[in-house]
Amino acid sequence: MKTIHLEDIQAMDPDYRRTLVNKISGFKSAHLIGTKSASNVANVAIFNSVIHLGAQPPLLGFIMRPLTVQRHTYTNCMELGYFTLNAIGRSFHQKAHQTSAKYTEAVSEFEAVGLEAEYLADFPAPFVKESPLKMGLSFVEEHEIKANQTRLVVGQLEMLHVDMQFVKADGDIDLQAMDIISIGGLDSYYKMEKLGRYHYARPDQEVRSIV
Repeated sequence: MKTIHLEDIQAMDPDYRRTLVNKISGFKSAHLIGTKSASNVANVAIFNSVIHLGAQPPLLGFIMRPLTVQRHTYTNCMELGYFTLNAIGRSFHQKAHQTSAKYTEAVSEFEAVGLEAEYLADFPAPFVKESPLKMGLSFVEEHEIKANQTRLVVGQLEMLHVDMQFVKADGDIDLQAMDIISIGGLDSYYKMEKLGRYHYARPDQEVRSIV
């Protein structure tokens, strides 16, 4: 193995460094974030930074890159106050990847990449119809990360749309059966394989499987 120090990383070719540093954090969830502009254009963009922040109240967040250029997802989220998170299935992951292209504000990524916008239960922001796991959130707060000017955008879960055949009696969701994929870095997609599910770990007990 090779040890790579900060000064080595800073001296790397920018494209090489971006690829490397984005990949070292491992597999991450892949979501399409749906928003709508003030001019009523439905926007959808892929994110690999969605995180769980708490269950009561139910909070989720995502990282927004610095606002040095126009960020349609951010602008729409701030103006509308709502956004959606849509898990990405294997069958449409290439279309999801295409949403990372820099389309103009007047262009709906839904139409540009061939995904279908869906509005559920009068929720203001569009969902991705193809997604097997859809979440509607209201904007709660944002926090600037001063080290690099990125922002943590926090939302509260207002509605969840899921086929209950994939939800177990204790609330566990079978993501593998839903054919949801994960992402590594900015451009690599992976199918998931469940290795096990285990009871709450305690110091005086061995690891016990949940059947």
